[in-house]
Parts: sequence; structure tokens; C-alpha cells
Amino acid sequence: MNHPSLSDYPKRTTDKLRYADTDRQGHVNNAVFATFLETGRVEILHDEETPLAATGCAFVIARLELDFINEITWPGEVEIGTAVAKVGTSSFTLDQGVFQADKLVARAKTVIVQMDETSRKSSPLTDDAVKRLNDLLSSA
Repeated sequence: MNHPSLSDYPKRTTDKLRYADTDRQGHVNNAVFATFLETGRVEILHDEETPLAATGCAFVIARLELDFINEITWPGEVEIGTAVAKVGTSSFTLDQGVFQADKLVARAKTVIVQMDETSRKSSPLTDDAVKRLNDLLSSA
């Protein structure tokens, strides 16, 4: 994977680091990185005025590939960049980068599937969702 900058991502948000996020070595615990990725995903997945998920459907993570590149130190904050890497019929892939002080500290690819909440099976994305996701395509 190449090393993108935060500006390569169309969606960006921040998360504050908490003392409780640190481990015995004094840096932010690896498990917390997944929480930062969730913060970034929410920017795309949840819009109360115009939901991305079809009625009766929800999004679930089918795959998460996370590369730890550098440590994160407390105190401070991280910035999360999120882009859509690929759009399929009932799923899409997000490309995310986590940055501290403009330095890439982690990179992730996440496959998200739209699931029918009754049948618990995958369900095709709506035309509107496909358009909105395609608007966030990036080559970061």
C-alpha cells in the first residue's frame, strides 16, 4: 500500500485520544484503532435526513483489513480519512487512513454489506446509495 495523505480522502473527521486508550507501553492500544475506523465510517453510513441503507436494511462489516504503520501517542487527537474504494451490487469497500499530526499511523480496507434485517441476507444497494457512494470514490 502506498502512503496517502489526509487530503486524499473526501470525508474527514477527528477523534480525541483518551488516557484510557493507552496500554502498558504508553501508546494507544491497537484495539482502539478499530474504534477510530468506526468514527470515520459513521460519516458515510449514517445520515438521519437521507439514510444510505435501504428501508428494512442495515450495514454489516464482512471484512476488515487493518495495517498498523506507526504508533499513536497520548495526549492529542487523530484524524480519520475515509473514501470509497469500490462499489458492488450489495456491498462496498471503504479505504481509510488514520493520522496523528499529519503522519499516517494506520490504513484499513473494510468491506461493508447491506443486509436485509428480516432475512439476514445481503440486499442490493439502492440506486441513490450507489450514486452517493460513487461520489466518494477515491484512489487514495
